[in-house]
Amino acid sequence: MLEEAPRGLWDEVRAQPDRAPELIALAAAERLAPGAERWAAEHSGTPSADLARRAVRRHVRISRLEGAAAGLGGVWGIVPDLAALAGLQSRMVFHVAASFGFDPRHPMRPAELLTLQGVYPTAHEAREALDGVGRHVALAYAEGKLEGGDEQLRGRLLKLVGGHLAHRAAAKVIPGVASPIMAIQNANAVAELGERTLRFYGG
Repeated sequence: MLEEAPRGLWDEVRAQPDRAPELIALAAAERLAPGAERWAAEHSGTPSADLARRAVRRHVRISRLEGAAAGLGGVWGIVPDLAALAGLQSRMVFHVAASFGFDPRHPMRPAELLTLQGVYPTAHEAREALDGVGRHVALAYAEGKLEGGDEQLRGRLLKLVGGHLAHRAAAKVIPGVASPIMAIQNANAVAELGERTLRFYGG
């Protein structure tokens, strides 16, 4: 998602790593909602649960390929890979929501995305933060709701896409190892979020 976004978004994320989750969620709402809407409309005859699971499987496959390709880039490819993974996760969440009949353009969708990713405990708090009313995400880090308050963008993106990916940096410096490991890690991260998303929107 970020690789397709305006350069200004990526620059803003790099400049404000504490706000990376919020910035990515807002960009997802703007750029991914129309595609999710089309996805649901084009498959309107498919049962909602089946369509949603199809969306999850599709994004798991894409994430596996993306991780394998990113593993060839060496240690310098970590942040771009995490950004791409965050984009894939966001796209999947919007597709699943649309599959179950939820309007992907609704202002609560990016808030729900942040909640499903574990950035905020409730969609209400996430929406307040997105509106600039609630506590800044940096305060959540400082108060221990999210670990790694002193980390930079890589740490923020790791928290966004799944903390269990934290050891991937070591794998990227081992020739011949990074690609298969990252393919598995990415696929697992998307699959886990997919299951949470299916439960959230599917009841």
